[in-house]
Amino acid sequence: MKTFNLHSEVWLPQPVEEVFAFFSDARNLERLTPPWLRFEVLTPGAGLVRPGMLIDYRLRLHGFPIRWRSEITVWEPPHRFVDEQRRGPYRRWVHEHTFEASKGGTLAVDHVEYAVLGGSLANRLFVAPDLRRVFAFRRKTLLEIFGDGKGMVLRPPGAGQAS
Repeated sequence: MKTFNLHSEVWLPQPVEEVFAFFSDARNLERLTPPWLRFEVLTPGAGLVRPGMLIDYRLRLHGFPIRWRSEITVWEPPHRFVDEQRRGPYRRWVHEHTFEASKGGTLAVDHVEYAVLGGSLANRLFVAPDLRRVFAFRRKTLLEIFGDGKGMVLRPPGAGQAS
């Protein structure tokens, strides 16, 4: 199975504890997802994330309804957590979130390892461009929530490339 990686970083002018607290509430994922996906958290009472938590979502991708379930497999407040797809559109999806104190704020990093049906061709034509748009929206939204309008967005070379 061919896997791909997506890496996204954003510096936020707030302390690690504050940024992590925002990510600790599963309902905030709706705010970080572009409206064109019509993303909705379905898990009743979803709120504070915890290890082993299963979270169910619904979204629409290119008009097709998709159900997604993820599990929180690593939980290390306030610096790191990992969610893994248990059911959904990917053959593999492991999303690591890290939060590091940096320059008086927080460097929030998303690293995703994923695999798709259709391999490299499907990734190049559809999946990678969609994921870049989703994570660009996420960075912009995080800067609106936490920033002062001067936050810098870092885009490392090779984002979304095969590994």
